Amino acid sequence: MHLNRSGVRSLAVRLLKWTLLLAILTGLAAAQDAASSSQASSSKPATTASPSPDLPKSAPGVRPESYVIGAEDVIEVFVWKEPDMSKAVPVRPDGMISLPLIGEVKAAGYTPVQLQDVLADSMKKYVSEPQVTVVVEKVASLNFNIVGQVNHPGYFPLTRRMTVLDAIALAGGFRDFAKTKKIYVLRTAANGAQERLPFNYNQVIKGQNSQQNIELQPKDTIVVP
Repeated sequence: MHLNRSGVRSLAVRLLKWTLLLAILTGLAAAQDAASSSQASSSKPATTASPSPDLPKSAPGVRPESYVIGAEDVIEVFVWKEPDMSKAVPVRPDGMISLPLIGEVKAAGYTPVQLQDVLADSMKKYVSEPQVTVVVEKVASLNFNIVGQVNHPGYFPLTRRMTVLDAIALAGGFRDFAKTKKIYVLRTAANGAQERLPFNYNQVIKGQNSQQNIELQPKDTIVVP
């Protein structure tokens, strides 16, 4: 078939129209697919995170993975979705605690993280897959006492390394008439005997007799005359 120039131009125009029409139809189909997908996704119910339980908080300075529970501490046992089994309990002098259903359990000597596993294992007889959290609410087993001529005498938790100088600073420093050369630490030895360890503040702060600035142990008493 022989086409003149006019025929060629007419054929080219028709081809261009068909190409544009095909592109428009393809675009409309893609837009409809996108709208349908968006509508489908928006119709799905929104997922919300499960509310976290209102867990009790540990006493300041207590690390659940390293702090060792001792006698006279107060611990709180939280069992997820089991309020009757959740309670705060003191650790008795024999190191034991008493909880509903499971009864007597040794707590002293464990970290909170370790005790969680011990309690969860004991509760499996009564609860399916128990989720247990243990926190130390009150530290009483690890403490020291400072008495006498300091601004804030009393008991303080010993949950980190602390020297005599640290303890004096924690107690707010000396009162006006403190005998800073005659301070001493009372410590009970393993055999039950009481030791008296001298601490001359005036010398220690000058770099003399630095061995007197001992690291405190639980139940130590610092006396500032």
